[in-house]
Amino acid sequence: MPDFIYLASQSPRRRQLLEQLGVRHELLLPNVEGDESEDAEAIEVVLPGEAPTAYVERVTGLKLDAAVARRARRGLPDAPILCSDTTVALGRTIYGKPDDALHAARMLAELAGHEHRVLTAVALQVGPKRLSALSISRVTFAAMTTAQIDAYVATGEPLGKAGAYGIQGRAAAYVEHLAGSYSGIMGLPMYETAQLLRAAGFAI
Repeated sequence: MPDFIYLASQSPRRRQLLEQLGVRHELLLPNVEGDESEDAEAIEVVLPGEAPTAYVERVTGLKLDAAVARRARRGLPDAPILCSDTTVALGRTIYGKPDDALHAARMLAELAGHEHRVLTAVALQVGPKRLSALSISRVTFAAMTTAQIDAYVATGEPLGKAGAYGIQGRAAAYVEHLAGSYSGIMGLPMYETAQLLRAAGFAI
């Protein structure tokens, strides 16, 4: 049975969710100052006409490819590598991470008063084998005034988050209804992740 996994994500929420499952993990991140040429922003560019499901699965796969190469390049011990990506979609429109506060406010204004989908893809590399799963949840935001949106954006919470909000933070005050996986909306669906880890030999 594997002793630990590598987590190829900078998200503190994903770490927290893995800890909740009781899985020992080590971070496998690109060197900020090193000579590793990985362009995360380029990986996250949406292709013309790309559907949200295809997008989130493709990006997760590319991130995992990069992590697998990173482990090999660094000569680290062999262990399963977990990668995940979350995106928000309103219809076929994909809402990634906002560029700045203005962009975040615009995103929130479009999501307010509507139901949107939160798609989180998970992929686990176990030796030559790749296991993957997809979690899709539906979230309905209440209508929000411009003042409410501006106040939320001013907290800084929307920056760095798909769809410009974090459900585990202050945005919860505007979530009227959700159907699906709360942990998936946070960034790592527990049920699907546990299934993949069990398939890799972890006792969860």
